[in-house]
Amino acid sequence: MNSFRYTLVFLLFWASSVAIAQINTEQVLRIGQNALYFEDYVLSIQYFNQVVAAKPYLAEPYFYRAVAKLDLEDFQGAEQDATFCIERNPFIIDAYQVRAIARQNQKKFQLAIADYDKGLELNPANRSFVFNKGICLLELKQYHAADSALNIARRIDPKNDRVLLAKAQIDLAAGDTALALAHIDSSLVISKSSEMAYGMRADIHIKHRATYPDAVADLDSLIKFQPRNASNFINRAYLKYEIDDYTGAMSDYDYAIGLEPDNVTAIYDRAQLSAEVGEDQKAIADFSKVLKLEPANFLALYNRAQLYMRTRQFRKAVADYDRILHKYPRFESGYMARAEAKRLAGDLKGSERDNETAVVIFKQKGIRVSTYDPVKAEVRMAEKKIRQEQKAAQAKMDQPETSDDIIKKFNNILTVKSDNSFKPEYDNRTRGHIQNANFDIDPEPMFALSYYSYVNKLNGKTNYMKEVTEVNDSHLLPMLLTLTCDNVKIDSSEVAKRFASIDYYNGLLATSKPRSIDYLARALDYMMVKNPEAALLDVDRAIKSSPKFVLAYFLRANAHYLQYLLESKGEGRAPDARPASAAEHEAAAMLHRREAGSRLDDLIADLNQVLALSPKNVYAIYNKGNAYMLQGKYTEAVSCYTQAIGIKPDFGEAYYNRGLVYMRLGNRPSGVNDLSKAGELGILPSYTVLKRMND
Repeated sequence: MNSFRYTLVFLLFWASSVAIAQINTEQVLRIGQNALYFEDYVLSIQYFNQVVAAKPYLAEPYFYRAVAKLDLEDFQGAEQDATFCIERNPFIIDAYQVRAIARQNQKKFQLAIADYDKGLELNPANRSFVFNKGICLLELKQYHAADSALNIARRIDPKNDRVLLAKAQIDLAAGDTALALAHIDSSLVISKSSEMAYGMRADIHIKHRATYPDAVADLDSLIKFQPRNASNFINRAYLKYEIDDYTGAMSDYDYAIGLEPDNVTAIYDRAQLSAEVGEDQKAIADFSKVLKLEPANFLALYNRAQLYMRTRQFRKAVADYDRILHKYPRFESGYMARAEAKRLAGDLKGSERDNETAVVIFKQKGIRVSTYDPVKAEVRMAEKKIRQEQKAAQAKMDQPETSDDIIKKFNNILTVKSDNSFKPEYDNRTRGHIQNANFDIDPEPMFALSYYSYVNKLNGKTNYMKEVTEVNDSHLLPMLLTLTCDNVKIDSSEVAKRFASIDYYNGLLATSKPRSIDYLARALDYMMVKNPEAALLDVDRAIKSSPKFVLAYFLRANAHYLQYLLESKGEGRAPDARPASAAEHEAAAMLHRREAGSRLDDLIADLNQVLALSPKNVYAIYNKGNAYMLQGKYTEAVSCYTQAIGIKPDFGEAYYNRGLVYMRLGNRPSGVNDLSKAGELGILPSYTVLKRMND
């Protein structure tokens, strides 16, 4: 079922009651509005930031920024900005609507209703306010009040098909499926292309009436509008199977897997159908793919073992049963099945042992062996487990989210689930929604010294460190030194230049009196060609020559970090020519991890030296926070990021990383607040994290 969308209608260029005195502020605001109009939401936020910084008493930039954040699904940030707008001008009706929608998406339904009521005081005939208020009441299960609000919405806007669909939800809550279907049918008279209407009607046919042919017809219509949605084909395949259309079901499973090759549900269901129609090898291949995607799917493993038995691949069946019984040593039917597989494979003694084990477990559980069907028992066990999980999930829906829930969700946010709940609707567009981009959910990296840098094109900010500027002003390095937290990859021509530079400094240091800056320059070259060991030797020499050389300590910390990255992956060391045992491999892996951990200690020690010489060095404080995060010392990491933000309030990377740490600690409010601020400051993955945590 598609998400409900509530219509948000407002003009982005409404006349302001507040005069803007300076022409540059007016221009920046207008450029931001243009970017917002063309759906460049993140860029528009940067312009509105400039206006807010220049004239924080204006309401408009907060309003427009709230709209941009709403489109990016940063609901907490949108709510906050809409509040700032209302505080400065309480007569901007659209601000109440933006804040209400932001609150509604955060499930703050009572607060959203208060905003809709305030909006209705200012504009009693606003169709969106009335409709959205009705949906809030529906979410609160105040069905009588919701129905009254929706009746008003219908009188104001009789062509709004979504009002009828909402009334259908009220009918379903009351158990009146006939009236619900009538309302859905009426909505389709208004809008024959309503995806949600077809989805709702199919759901009623399936769950409440078991009229599968009618449900198939509705899914046929839904697929016309959503031809790339694999779930629709999986659902239709299930229905076709129920009406004995096996060919149609198989075709739908094939198409769904074509759309989403790693869709475990489609692959598993196709495997079961293939097994039922006698295509055993195809079923085995599908169960094998399921197990590759989900190695712990023991029901798929059990089914594959059964198919191996049916195709007389007894040794493979034994191997599958071995894995099952290793995980479930009290699974009596598994021992019986493996006993049969061993007997047919010629292992009579092993078969006898498994039979004896099964009999002992049967007796302990009080089960009569003669009436026991292991396959049916396994299916019943799986079905019971699924029912228990569904019941537990349903019971948990109304419970407040705990810190453990937040941590678990944050650890699984790479898996994006569809959301069929009612959501506020407004004029959402498809372009510019960067929260849907497939960003990796990783912390922003450490800042490093380099000749090559990445500039954030959204805010145009460069990273300033006093000591870097002093070195650049001295013209003692061959290129301008910069600070970057982006791993800028240099091409082969630049690599050649760095090796040529190393050769130059080799000659210089051999024939002239060594200077600390020359050692630093060669160390920089070594770092950029990924030779941290040589870089460390040169930085040590630079520090010995100039014990208060801040950049040398900073670069040495960078070198330790590069070594950490290499050693944590087991790279950067010569391979052992002789074969190693499993124990030796594990011992080597433990040594790698221990060495990698010591690099972080060395890194923190060097950053402490930087801070002893330059106490306000915000990048050293930030890097220290990253090191603590890698060590799992989250409280210390938060403290470092907080200190960095105190020095540099527009430090987007620090907000982002602190937000991730808060999520790891189960502190959603603080995490969401930091991620919202990071997004506002141009750290784009923030919106991806916010969206996935909201799904």
